[in-house]
Amino acid sequence: MAEQSISYQTELSDILIKQLDARFGFEKNLEDSLLQDSVSNEKIRNSKNSWISSDHWIAGFVWHYINKANTSNFWYDISHIDSENMQYTQYIEGQFYGWHSDTTIQTYTTFNTNFLSVSDNIINMGKEYCRKLSFSLQLSSSFEYEGGELQFMDDSGHLYCSPKDKGVITIFDSRVRHRVRKIKKGTRKSLVGWVMGPRWK
Repeated sequence: MAEQSISYQTELSDILIKQLDARFGFEKNLEDSLLQDSVSNEKIRNSKNSWISSDHWIAGFVWHYINKANTSNFWYDISHIDSENMQYTQYIEGQFYGWHSDTTIQTYTTFNTNFLSVSDNIINMGKEYCRKLSFSLQLSSSFEYEGGELQFMDDSGHLYCSPKDKGVITIFDSRVRHRVRKIKKGTRKSLVGWVMGPRWK
């Protein structure tokens, strides 16, 4: 039976993480994080983020682990990162993201011609896409903050948390309910995103 989430220690180096922080973590690059329907509601989600294009090198790094998890655990039909962007996300003291799932009927999208050739577009014309997998890559060490756990709820209501070690990537079914618990102290940084595939059949 497949697990609803799977984690890997990527051993992403501190040098590379510092490069991400330097480019995407400056205050001027960060904006208020929005909900799926592109509205702001700090009672549900209170954090800051900037955007990283999927043609950045970190996307290829992440995609390796997405494929690894999908091949070993999920076996979903997946094709690309949602909107061809990922979020560099930052939580400081008092910030959090309440219980939610990453896919709803509103996250279904029509075919996007930006990432496939004309011939592929013709073959896939009319196909709808939805979020199938989500991922969160830890960019902070566990000793840099308190609280802020990425917590999941399974189908039985059991709660469990993703590892907090720097460099750990957790890949999970986008339908799974999860949250980021309130930060008690320090700063939590992560790279998050969503993987699309053809509509469920």
